[in-house]
Amino acid sequence: MSGLSAIGPETDAVWVCAALGGGDREAVRRTGGALEVGDTGGQRVRMLDIPAEVYAAAYNGVANSVLWFVHHMLYQTPLEPVFGAEFRAQWAAYEAYNAAFADALADGAALGAAVLVQDYHLALVPGMLRERRPDLRIAHFSHTPWAPAEYFAMLPDDIQRQLALGILGADRANFLTHRWAENFLACAETGLGGQCERVRPEDGPPGIVALVPERKAHTTWIGVHGLGADADFLRERAHRPDVEERMTALRAQIGGPDRKTVVRVDRTELSKNIVRGLLAYRQLLADHPEWRKRVVHIAFAYPSRQDLAVYREYTAEVEQVAGAVNAEFGTADWQPVVLHVKDDFARSLAAYRLADVALVNPIRDGMNLVAKEIPVVSDTGCALVLSREAGAHEELGAHALTVNPYDVMGTAEALHEALSMDDAERAARTERLAAAATALPPAQWFLDQLRELGG
Repeated sequence: MSGLSAIGPETDAVWVCAALGGGDREAVRRTGGALEVGDTGGQRVRMLDIPAEVYAAAYNGVANSVLWFVHHMLYQTPLEPVFGAEFRAQWAAYEAYNAAFADALADGAALGAAVLVQDYHLALVPGMLRERRPDLRIAHFSHTPWAPAEYFAMLPDDIQRQLALGILGADRANFLTHRWAENFLACAETGLGGQCERVRPEDGPPGIVALVPERKAHTTWIGVHGLGADADFLRERAHRPDVEERMTALRAQIGGPDRKTVVRVDRTELSKNIVRGLLAYRQLLADHPEWRKRVVHIAFAYPSRQDLAVYREYTAEVEQVAGAVNAEFGTADWQPVVLHVKDDFARSLAAYRLADVALVNPIRDGMNLVAKEIPVVSDTGCALVLSREAGAHEELGAHALTVNPYDVMGTAEALHEALSMDDAERAARTERLAAAATALPPAQWFLDQLRELGG
C-alpha cells in the first residue's frame, strides 16, 4: 500500500509475507524464503511457506469472513455468524498463521528492532512476538474500522480476549481515526472483563495496560494516523498519455461535453455499498427528471475476493442493478450508467479528472482513499457526497455533503444538491478537500509511526 512506500531498500528493512500460490511456494523452496533482491525491487523479503490449507482457513475462513465482517458490521444477524466446530478449526489455523509470522519475526529481527505489524490478518502477532522477543519495539496498525464493543461482543468471549491481548502486545496500537481507536479501547475493556486500565496523560495520546495473570503488565499507547493521498504522485500519474487516452474513451461514453458526471471507483466489496449507490442514482433520475440526458454515472466496480461466493453474488447484483437503470431510463443517445468491472488504474485516474461529483457511500470504511484522491486530481473541481461511516469523514466531512449510507432517498437528494452546486462553491470545496486530503502524505504517515515507536 502507498503508506509503506517510504520503506526503501536503503532502510535495511525486512518485509515478511506469506506465499500465496504455487509460484511463491516454489520460490520459497528455491531460496529458503529469503527472496533474491533482484526479484523484489531491491527490498529484502522473507516469504513464509505456510501450508495452503492453513493459509486458506486463516485468511478466508477467519480474517476475511469473520473479522472483516465484524469490523464492517456486515452480518445478517438472524442467520449469521455461527461459531461452531468449523469456526474453531479455522481459528486454530488463524493462530498457527499468526504464530508463523511471530516465529519468523523473532528469528530475524535484530536486537531492539522496530517491528510494524499490519492489519487484522495478524492481530495476534504483537502478543505472540512480545512473548518471544520482549526486547523488540512493536507497533500494530489497523487499516480497517474497529467494531463498536456491542457488535464485537458477538465473537466468542475467549476470541475477544485473544484479539485484545494480541493487539495489546504492541507498544503502540495505531488506527486511522479517533473513532476506531476509541472503539478498540472499549472492546479491549469488554474483552478483558475489566482486567485492564486506561492511561490518560495530560499531554500525549492515551494508553491501556492489560492486567492479566499470564502477561507482564506494560502500556500500549494508542496512535491515530489518518493516511492521506499522495498528491505529487497522483497529479503526475494522472497526466500521462495512457490516462489521456482513457479520458478520450470515457468522454465518448459520456456522450457530450455538457453532461455532468457522478464518479465512483470501488472494489466490489460488500462494505462499499455500490448497490445502494446505484439505487440512489436511479432515485435521482426518477425524482428529478431534469437530470435525464444531462448526467452520467461512471461506476467502476472492480472484482474483489471472487473466491468467496457472497462476493461473486454481490458483483452480479451490481451488474444487474446497473443494467436495470440503463434499461429503465436509457435512450438511443444516452447511457445513464457506464459500468466497468475490469481493473484499470489509468482509467480510474481519468474518471477522477472528469468528476463533477464523487460518490463515496460505504456502509463502513477504515478510511477510503478514493474520497481523498478525487479532489486532488479533478480537473474542474468536484463535489463530494460522502458517507458518515467512512473514516475519511473525520477529516473531510466539513467540506462534503454527508449522507447516511442506508438512506437511498437522502443520498439521491445529496446527488441533486451536488450536481446543482455552482462552479465557485464546487471549486472552493474542492480546494479545501484537497488540502485536508493531503495533510498527512504516505511517507510522513509511516515516518510518524516509526518516530513514535522510537525508531
